Amino acid sequence: MEHSTALYRRLLADPGRPLPLLRDELGWSQHEFDTAVAELRLLGLLQPTASTGSGLAAVSVTTAVRHLLGTADDHLAELFAAVRHTRDSVEHLHARYLPLQAAGPGDGPGHHLVHGADRIAALLEDAARGARTEALSLRPGQDQSPGALDAKLARERIALGHGVRLHTVYPAAALRHPAVLAHVQQLTAAGAGIRVAHSLPLWMIVVDTTLAVLPAPGGAPDTALVVRDTAVLAVVRELFDYFWTAAWVPSDLLGRGVPDDRHREVLRLLSAGLTDQAIARKLEISERTVRRLVSDLTTDLGAQSRFQAGVHAARLGWL
Repeated sequence: MEHSTALYRRLLADPGRPLPLLRDELGWSQHEFDTAVAELRLLGLLQPTASTGSGLAAVSVTTAVRHLLGTADDHLAELFAAVRHTRDSVEHLHARYLPLQAAGPGDGPGHHLVHGADRIAALLEDAARGARTEALSLRPGQDQSPGALDAKLARERIALGHGVRLHTVYPAAALRHPAVLAHVQQLTAAGAGIRVAHSLPLWMIVVDTTLAVLPAPGGAPDTALVVRDTAVLAVVRELFDYFWTAAWVPSDLLGRGVPDDRHREVLRLLSAGLTDQAIARKLEISERTVRRLVSDLTTDLGAQSRFQAGVHAARLGWL
């Protein structure tokens, strides 16, 4: 923190100073200098000078704050768009489900109702055993009782055991409960993909392209709607994909092993804004090797981009 403050003060007074010369004048190690540059970049307090490609200039705090607020506004706009998308999708689903309520017991072509917690549990176990390629789910309102979590873990291990891709999105608040957190950590260790979102519109399970399990019309307790209609399945799958794409890997599930020296060095240079070509030249390795090391880091950190990898690494103390 002291180094980044000192560097910012120096660049305010002397913008555009070539970086190697500036580091020598400050008398810092390469690691101290690169760490300070990385921190200022993450805060939006640096920009390249217009006159030279090797220098940096300090950005005013007011400009950095304006940029951060603009980013926050963009995020809010995305959230509003997510709400609109969810409302439209749920209305589409309800347009197909509501007529079922007037049809009596709920049986019909492409769908039927299952009543009773035991029958629903048996249905889900059969679905896990019958899955061939993927099982996708949104999980708001997770039952936190040990029995329910153990049964769910056993079902999902059945699917994972024969190579099914399992992706689940939980509300972020659910992981504040130790039992749920331990549960998703076990799922992650077993090979499941787990992400979290701020909120989810409904619970759902989609198995391959043949089956979806959804809340019963009207929210009837201990009742689930089983759907096999291909048109409805396509809408349900689209809704899941939307929330999966917008969700993120929670910090509790990020790999916490400290990277080796080579990966750490690549991460430090990456956070300092260097390109793959510049990193390869600096470390005297090929660009292909750099790309592989960057891929290793983003995977280990559960990141969706190079910038996000830098943010996660900073939170974990890897920088």
